[in-house]
Amino acid sequence: MKSIILAVTLTLGAILSLMAQTISVHDPVMIKEGDTYYLFCTGRGIAVWASDDMENWERQDAVFPEPPTWAKEVVPDFRNHIWAPDISYHQGKYYLYYSVSSFAKNTSAIGLATNKTLDSDSPDFKWIDHGIVIESVPGRDMWNAIDPNIITDEEGDNWMTFGSFWEGLKLVRLSEDLLSVQNGPEDWYTLVRRKRTFELDERDPGDAAAEAPFIFKKNGYYYLFVSFDLCCRGEKSTYKMVVGRSKNIKGPYLDREGISMYNGGGSLLLEGNDNWYGVGHNSTYTFGDKDYLVFHGYDAQENGRPRLFIKSISWDDEGWPMVSIN
Repeated sequence: MKSIILAVTLTLGAILSLMAQTISVHDPVMIKEGDTYYLFCTGRGIAVWASDDMENWERQDAVFPEPPTWAKEVVPDFRNHIWAPDISYHQGKYYLYYSVSSFAKNTSAIGLATNKTLDSDSPDFKWIDHGIVIESVPGRDMWNAIDPNIITDEEGDNWMTFGSFWEGLKLVRLSEDLLSVQNGPEDWYTLVRRKRTFELDERDPGDAAAEAPFIFKKNGYYYLFVSFDLCCRGEKSTYKMVVGRSKNIKGPYLDREGISMYNGGGSLLLEGNDNWYGVGHNSTYTFGDKDYLVFHGYDAQENGRPRLFIKSISWDDEGWPMVSIN
């Protein structure tokens, strides 16, 4: 009898665990236009979902039914599987940055598309691609041009943080029209690095696994959320999220112990458990009077299938974010 009750309890727990994760997504970002929330995610042509309650999601048409015309020049084996978008609103338009890359290589570029509206029923709805914003080239660069996130500082300047593995995560200042990167060395910063166990070369991303930077302003701080360790490996996924903060957008970003993320620091925010092999690649927002962490987790009940999480953030007495998946 006890075994039957235990089995029912475990089954019910699995069902309840999945109820809030109704769709399969990877690298979700979110924005609200009017009464509708929109998710943009890794997928063929960039996957798009819409909802009026952040719980029930309806699939929309992909941003790029056909691959961007420039993509194959950067990635010869590109098949229109576009990674890790970032969506934001500036100057009366929606700016959608996205990643074109080869897995485990820094043969990569970040592109940009804009639209006047996200409502596909509007006569103004049309995605316009502006091509490459920044590109990384093997043998030339020891950084990786993927996982963009755009943040506007207190002075109104726009910055892009990005990167994965290699020599760390970068911050660069964007031009006023947001179509290109400012090229002076004073506009480039390395925000996050992790120690490697072997010498890095241009053919190998190394084992200093850090990616998916996202900066969020709150109570006078810039909070830098980053994903450590490995994604996309089913039951071997070890993805977890860490955080640091700074009064200056350029850093240094310090964790709870005062260790700079440039020197390997980062306070653990959330990691996997028995139900989820790993959780990561988050974005962070304020809607109404609540702050939210949006991310994906690898479902242990579904062979590591990535599922959507949208969780409320609470803040402790020292101003650090707290999130739970239990």
